[in-house]
Amino acid sequence: MNKYRSLLALLVSLLLGLGAVGLLSRWMQQQVAAGTREVVVAAQDIPIGTRLQAPMLKTVRWPGSTPLRDALSSIEEAEGRVVNVGVFQDEPLLKAKLAPTGEKGGLSAQLGDGQRAVTVKVNEVIGVAGFALPGNYVDVMVNATDQDNHPVSKIVLERIQVLAVAQDVATPEGKPKVVNAVTLEVTPAQAETIDLARSIGTLSLVLRNQRDPAGIHTTGARKNDLWRTALTSSSQSVRSEGPARTPRATPSSAPSALATPAPALAPVIRGLAVSAQ
Repeated sequence: MNKYRSLLALLVSLLLGLGAVGLLSRWMQQQVAAGTREVVVAAQDIPIGTRLQAPMLKTVRWPGSTPLRDALSSIEEAEGRVVNVGVFQDEPLLKAKLAPTGEKGGLSAQLGDGQRAVTVKVNEVIGVAGFALPGNYVDVMVNATDQDNHPVSKIVLERIQVLAVAQDVATPEGKPKVVNAVTLEVTPAQAETIDLARSIGTLSLVLRNQRDPAGIHTTGARKNDLWRTALTSSSQSVRSEGPARTPRATPSSAPSALATPAPALAPVIRGLAVSAQ
């Protein structure tokens, strides 16, 4: 009898312990949930300019200790909006990354206020075709003739952002891509400059460091500058080599006196006899 009572007491104690653990676990989950919030994140990598759809999105609990500014809390709030920047998988969707409600998306969603997009054909672009990727900055250079009808190459626009190559606003892993057109983001005045420049000459893109915002003024390069540069490079090369050195004579075992050529003997005529002195 006592044995059954002991087993019953042990079973009741075990059940009470399990109940206490369950209540504690639920209380802890409630405390954790109270410190988090629902946040919409990307369920996959989303390229720039994409219109969001429900399968691309999901919600997760985000810790309150890491607050997010202007985060979306429901998929319905994000559905149908266009992303202004590329979003990686599991990255939270913020309002700053989305175009205004009703925006059609595509390339126009990337343009800043007052900016325009102008496309330059690759057969007009010499130098970095295939290496000017979306997001890079380039300088625009034109090769034309000046007022005196002399050939000149001149940078006409600096630090112009590349919006797209061909029809792609992003390239996988930032790899170079051979394309037939490059689209640039410019102001209306810069668009006019590009249009005029390509009508009078040949355009080239000069890739520049994205962290270099400084501008530079040049007078352009002309044919005479090429010859002057060539002559300068040639004279610098001569100076670097130094004066010509006189080759040393090879030492000889014969005495130096024998090495000196003997003077020629003049003939002397005395009567009928001829002798040399």
